Amino acid sequence: MTTNTRSARPVAVYTDADDSDITPGVKLLEAAGYTVRVLGTRDAAEIIAGARDAEVLLPGYASVTREIIEALPNLRVIALMSMGFDYVDIDAATERGVWVTNVPGAATEEVATHALAILLHAVRQLPFYLDSATPRDWNSRAAVAPARLSETTLGLVGLGKIGRELARLAGPLFGRVLGYDPLLPDTTEVRADLERLGVTRTDLDEVRRSSHVLSLHLPLTPETERMVDAEFIGQMPRGAVLVNVSRGALIDEPALAVALDAGQLSAAALDVLSEEPPSDGHPLVGRRDVVLTPHIAYFSARTEIEYVRIQAQNGASFAENGVPDSPVNRPAEHAVRALAAAERTPRS
Repeated sequence: MTTNTRSARPVAVYTDADDSDITPGVKLLEAAGYTVRVLGTRDAAEIIAGARDAEVLLPGYASVTREIIEALPNLRVIALMSMGFDYVDIDAATERGVWVTNVPGAATEEVATHALAILLHAVRQLPFYLDSATPRDWNSRAAVAPARLSETTLGLVGLGKIGRELARLAGPLFGRVLGYDPLLPDTTEVRADLERLGVTRTDLDEVRRSSHVLSLHLPLTPETERMVDAEFIGQMPRGAVLVNVSRGALIDEPALAVALDAGQLSAAALDVLSEEPPSDGHPLVGRRDVVLTPHIAYFSARTEIEYVRIQAQNGASFAENGVPDSPVNRPAEHAVRALAAAERTPRS
């Protein structure tokens, strides 16, 4: 007599979802066969305790450390609700055969548009003029008049989807657009696309020395962390504007504050800081020469839906195909094989 034993449902665990309605994601995962649990914490010990049986881990803002990854024996996918993945130990995940996924392209339009908005806000000195639009200060003028955009150069450090979308939006406003990206292949298709966008591709030194407005569109890696330091800023044109909608830790923030105080830079336009929310006394908070928004560049009615959907769909696709839709790593082959063999063994 043959006995059919129904396998236990795999488990998907949300760590935290402070400002997102994850209900559609929960439903999508449940429809894919998962039991879904929501912990509501960023604490590592609580995540380990609450996700011990998780096959899919879905962080909001929680860091996923090596300690967490190694403590979850069933873990197969870490599905992020962001484009950036610097808060996950990718090496540890890869070594243990765990996929890490992000949400590529979900907010390209929003982030590029936001970069343009805060860029223009800074270049046109709106913090000063919004404050001076009173009967008493109506005729006040900033110490230095803003440049005409058509006589200035926009520099893009990073020519991925967002960098190129910003070039499309902002290019007609500037005299020229320079771009640098060591990871972008030099193919006929890429060259044609950059030509269509009006981007002259060059090296980092040229972009840094020639750009009156410099916008960062890079992932945070050991190589890019604090790459915009005192030396970097010192080689930019005096009075330039620095824009960052990527990751705060790309910039040495104390060095940026010093450069603003000295007039080496006239302004900064930032959507990100290395510490979020910032602590009291942060050197870039509350300044007239810094346009600062609270990591909101991605946000729109559309992305509220898409971030949740794409994050959950990565887990659902893994359940269906054994591979998620948008991985940022390639797990070690031996680990994937071992986990695949374990998967073929009936669950007890």
